Amino acid sequence: MKIEEALAESKKVLTQKRYEHVERVTDTAIYLAQKFNGDEYKVGLAAALHDYAKDMKPELLKHWIIQDVGLPKDLLHYHLELWHGPVGAKMAHHFFRIDDEEVLEAIRYHTTGKQHMGLTEKLVFVADYIEPGRDFPAVKEARKIAEEDLDLACHYALENSIQFLISKKQPIYPDTFIAYNDFTKKLSN
Repeated sequence: MKIEEALAESKKVLTQKRYEHVERVTDTAIYLAQKFNGDEYKVGLAAALHDYAKDMKPELLKHWIIQDVGLPKDLLHYHLELWHGPVGAKMAHHFFRIDDEEVLEAIRYHTTGKQHMGLTEKLVFVADYIEPGRDFPAVKEARKIAEEDLDLACHYALENSIQFLISKKQPIYPDTFIAYNDFTKKLSN
């Protein structure tokens, strides 16, 4: 599947606003892939499909989580904002026959992060956080950091996400804490 085809598939199921976000994430992810020697095709494909399931009805996402043995059932105990990544990865495999684990993992973990993130995962994760349409207090600093150090950008994004969720008294998915701890250890060495 070509990146343009993946974007076209996302456009079919997303609102215009969400689709424009996906386009910006794809452009940002490819830019970062060029900067950090990532695979532009894999990164672009994952970015083009990262929010594929985002605008789908919660009941449909819940059905996929319940029915698919490969999806963690504990997702159901957390905010439905987290569901679209893991379900989207399953849909990308099911509907578009994408079987590249790097691409699927980047889609699956683009919201939560995870321990031992690979380059493709990190590039999509950071691109989603810093794309030009984002406007929140920490994003300018995140963009500066992303120009220099991808691991530090991941750490910064995770830290700020955790702080934001705590300020809103929201539960935090364990993968996010684990990813934060992983980057903290890596950066302290």
